[in-house]
Amino acid sequence: MSPRTAIYAGSFDPLTVGHLDVICRGARLFDRLVVAVGLNPAKRYWFELDQRVELVRKVTDELPNVEVVSFDALLVDAAKAHGAQVILRGLRALADFDSEFRYGLANRDLSGLETLFILSDPEYVFVSSSLVKEIWVNGGDVSRYVPQAVLEAIQART
Repeated sequence: MSPRTAIYAGSFDPLTVGHLDVICRGARLFDRLVVAVGLNPAKRYWFELDQRVELVRKVTDELPNVEVVSFDALLVDAAKAHGAQVILRGLRALADFDSEFRYGLANRDLSGLETLFILSDPEYVFVSSSLVKEIWVNGGDVSRYVPQAVLEAIQART
């Protein structure tokens, strides 16, 4: 029997404690979790793709069933390339549900892959990469919103 594999994708710019929570919980649910760090040419990133991949690897290195990869095409293509049977997504609030629901339906239409939604831990429901960036740019403390390695990378980039 093949291992149950899920893929969890995002830009992770930067990776937050909310992302890490989904990764840890997904790693408990699946035999193998592929964390796919995406490149979207329409976005402006703080960190280059290889930096984001390395940060996610560093933060998840104690999770033996987590593999970190990059991708720059359709998520369903990355899922197929890495043997994922399920797309894993985190939901923070009702606003997330609307867009994630539509993407989930489109991904299933394109590939037949199902999307599994994990509800955010209430402690992290408001945490996002955008919030971290906004707080940091305005001189605030983001240490409780990102893992230590990510905080060090943010501090080093300024």
